[in-house]
Amino acid sequence: MLASAVAMTLLLIVGIGLFANTARKRWALMQAAQAPADRLTDAGRRAANVLWYMFGQARMFRYTAAGIAHAFIFGGFVVLGLRTLVLMARGYTTDPHFGFWIFDDDAPLGMAYLFLKDIIGLLVLLGVAYFLYQRLVARPGRLELSTEGVFILCMISGLILSDLFYEAGQYIRESEGALTFHAVTPAASTVSFLLAGAPPSAGLALGAIGFWMHTIIVLTFLNFLPLGKHFHVITVLPNVYASDTARVGLLRGIQEIEEKLEREETLGVRTVQDMSWKDVLDLYTCTECGRCSDHCPATNTGKLLSPKHLTMALRDHMYAHEDHLIKLPRKPSTSTAEEASTTEDSGVYTLKEDEKYQLSPGIVDPEVIWACTSCGACEQECPVFISYVDKIIGLRQHAVMEQGTFPDQLQNAFRGLETVGNPYSFANEQRAEWAEGLDVPLRSDKPDAEYLYWVGCSPSFDDRARKIARATAQLLKAAGVDFAILGPEETCNGDPARRAGNEYLFQMLAQQNVETLNGYNVRKIVTTCPHCFNTLLREYPEFGGQFEVIHHTDFLYDLVKAGRLKPQHEVPGRIVYHDSCYIGRYHGIYDPPREILRAIPGLEVVEAKESRSRGMCCGAGGAQMWKEEEPIRREGSREGDGKVNHARTRQLLRVLPNGAPNRRIATACPFCKTMIGDGVTDQGEEAVDRRDVAEYLLLAVQGTAERATQAESST
Repeated sequence: MLASAVAMTLLLIVGIGLFANTARKRWALMQAAQAPADRLTDAGRRAANVLWYMFGQARMFRYTAAGIAHAFIFGGFVVLGLRTLVLMARGYTTDPHFGFWIFDDDAPLGMAYLFLKDIIGLLVLLGVAYFLYQRLVARPGRLELSTEGVFILCMISGLILSDLFYEAGQYIRESEGALTFHAVTPAASTVSFLLAGAPPSAGLALGAIGFWMHTIIVLTFLNFLPLGKHFHVITVLPNVYASDTARVGLLRGIQEIEEKLEREETLGVRTVQDMSWKDVLDLYTCTECGRCSDHCPATNTGKLLSPKHLTMALRDHMYAHEDHLIKLPRKPSTSTAEEASTTEDSGVYTLKEDEKYQLSPGIVDPEVIWACTSCGACEQECPVFISYVDKIIGLRQHAVMEQGTFPDQLQNAFRGLETVGNPYSFANEQRAEWAEGLDVPLRSDKPDAEYLYWVGCSPSFDDRARKIARATAQLLKAAGVDFAILGPEETCNGDPARRAGNEYLFQMLAQQNVETLNGYNVRKIVTTCPHCFNTLLREYPEFGGQFEVIHHTDFLYDLVKAGRLKPQHEVPGRIVYHDSCYIGRYHGIYDPPREILRAIPGLEVVEAKESRSRGMCCGAGGAQMWKEEEPIRREGSREGDGKVNHARTRQLLRVLPNGAPNRRIATACPFCKTMIGDGVTDQGEEAVDRRDVAEYLLLAVQGTAERATQAESST
């Protein structure tokens, strides 16, 4: 027993000591990231997320087979954790059945646990076999064949097999030549029968090998985890707990931006120091499963951006410079070389030597950060709740506000936003021209209106989108809604600027709009544009704008349900609805627009395979509306010719067969209408009618001549 206790003690000291040293460095690296991140509030909701998404594996089952296999392995880790503690404890006792008393092998709870452990062990082996097949044989595009992945799977198998051999060895040793099948451990008993005839000494050796191999594998596994992607085994719980409690795409604003500019402090993300501890924890937790890239519209149309590879590049950069980054103190309050003139050897930050640690350009190609549409598909799919959009926008912020480097086409949008309050550069006095002849009141003339209709830039100035605004206003009037618009007092909400990284311009617009809205004591807002909806609802509160914001599809559906709008005129045809990312994934609004369409007589509503939370972006988000797409850089892109709107249009057209009369596409966003409309035209499908949900509802309510099969609304 003494030899066993000494050996176990040495193993634990060495194994846990090595892990503690690595864990100390990983913790210190998290502290080197200095941006604030308040992720410890709302403890109840966060704990519920851990139970549902980590222990319940909820997001894993979006890929059914992989989800089941992973659940088997995860369940094995949970159940077999106790077994590992028991075996380590047996290194200090002569009792071969010891299990902390209540879990002794001959105790009722102990026997129940042995049976559960035995069955779970077999399921773990099934899960491992599935993942080995995926990596070595099937090899789907989202996965990469890595030595680490195969090695870890083999170690997991080793854990299960070592326990089976230990248990089987005990049965052989204790049988004295008369083996008995133990129903409480059917798998281990079966192994012992396969080795029937072996002498007790062989059973003793087999049990000893299984016993020590289990502990050695556990400690080896523990020390291997922080060195690669399987660190998520340890970090997944805190990462899920500390994740954004909002749906997806939540951005952190730059606080005290004018003071930072005056002190010449870093804006956006330049180096790892400009990230937060949660950002670093995200990088630790990436499993490299590829689900994020599998649903990224940029990746699938051949762009350089891959959320998975971006995460891996940032993580590998951190690990490569770990010792240096850990030594760095907090950045000085000025970036001048004269005031931060110490050398790298002293471990103090200097501007000059910091340049080699700059993330973009350098570690991250600028094409990567500018290809993102901010659609949130990557975050929706990630089973461990890594955020990607905020990191990309952080890199954009530094590129725009400090380096002055961004796609040339954005210059026109920035200039228009700054000078006249809209990215189209139209005179703001034209904002209410869309409402001519509709007798829509201005808020200045009707300050007590219950609702403010926030029109947005595209419906104010773009001819195609103006029809959405007119339809919405006509429906509101038909339902007797008390509303008004700001007209020339409305300016862009700032979403294009913020998503393009121009945080300073966004904050200027946000503060101006909040002042206007609060000046009119606005409390309820109806929006047509999902980007306006998201910005007013989620981002304006930090500027003092607390409003009840409703997307027009949600509002119109309520009016239909209440009988205030009656879609009684037939609009014949088959229609497919395109989900806007900023009301779908961002806010979970999927059913109201579909229910409006289903309420319209004559319409057959069909679903694209890629719909709802799996719906593909139209390509306009993330300020892409104001710039050209990045070129194709990846061969064999899944969605073809490199244009996101073309790829999405093809997905929608697949459920609208050629030759069928009255083929229709519905959208709920002015940008989506433009992008899908252009996609339909580019595909040579001009006969396909494409309109906003509000336009279709107006046809059904008013019964106008526009119910014909023409695609007039999109030309």
